[in-house]
Amino acid sequence: MKGDGFTRREVTILVVAMVVVFAGGTAGFMHLLHESWHEALYRTIVTASLTGLDSTPHGLGAELLTIGVVLSGVAIFGYFAAQIFDSIAHSVLGGAWREKKRRNMIDQLRDHIIVCGYGRVGRRAGEELREAGVPYVVLDFSEEALEHAREDDVLFVDGSGSEDDDLLQAGLDRARGILVASDDDGDNLYITLSVKSRRPDAIVIARGSSEEAERKLKLAGADRVVTPYTTAGRVMAQLMIKPQVTSFVNAMISSEAPELNFEEIEVTSSCGAAGQTIGALSISTKTGANIVAVRRHGGALELRPTKDTLLEESDVIVGLGSPAEIKKLEEMFEARGVLG
Repeated sequence: MKGDGFTRREVTILVVAMVVVFAGGTAGFMHLLHESWHEALYRTIVTASLTGLDSTPHGLGAELLTIGVVLSGVAIFGYFAAQIFDSIAHSVLGGAWREKKRRNMIDQLRDHIIVCGYGRVGRRAGEELREAGVPYVVLDFSEEALEHAREDDVLFVDGSGSEDDDLLQAGLDRARGILVASDDDGDNLYITLSVKSRRPDAIVIARGSSEEAERKLKLAGADRVVTPYTTAGRVMAQLMIKPQVTSFVNAMISSEAPELNFEEIEVTSSCGAAGQTIGALSISTKTGANIVAVRRHGGALELRPTKDTLLEESDVIVGLGSPAEIKKLEEMFEARGVLG
């Protein structure tokens, strides 16, 4: 697709054509009119640029050469004008078309994630979302961040998470949640408040630089707060104290270990699992996956559930297994009554 400026090939064509016309015209006028090189060059330039001549050339050869230079000048400047017009048209019309198409695609999204702040943390989160096949929209006003979004070929909104209109353009009313990943704690706090005031049910995962920022973000309504510096320090210490355990846990939760996955599955009223125990459902036998945790509807997290653990409606189970085992587990909990 043509860009907003001249291509290297187009510039080369223009330069070569001008050199040929000016050199040829200068040499021709020097020979036919016996003019000095600078007089002949001057005559060629004013003739090709259609600005006129100081004197009418004498002789058929000089007149024909003048006609040739005039026609060449018209062709060169006409080509130049056409390329400028084409560039402007692509810049204005093409940019408007791309913007409209991008907004239409965002308007069609449902249950997506908004990544507010596309710096290093936001881009890393974006990579994870893409690998998981989760749709997301970038919301940022930094030209550097927007350029990264274009390179990653992801949907974006040029704006600020602190502006309600920009959040709405990113589809806040239809989004599953938002990752607040700005480098500034104050911005993250303001964005969290803005999101929760409009969408209390939206999941907000916020970034904080300190424990104090974490406390304030949770007060503002953030469901989870990630403190990269604190987490990094903790991991570094654990790698020194318990290197094998820490490496194992990191491998388990990273995308580099596709043979073993975690998955969250909600227990719905229509799947037939509510009111039954894990043992009665024979989950491990039927799917090969293991239930490693259950988050209750009230928010309490039950680790290491047993076969006697009772599942209730709106609970969220955390399953662990291979991709094939996780798929079977998801099929068991689909709203089809297969567990009844």
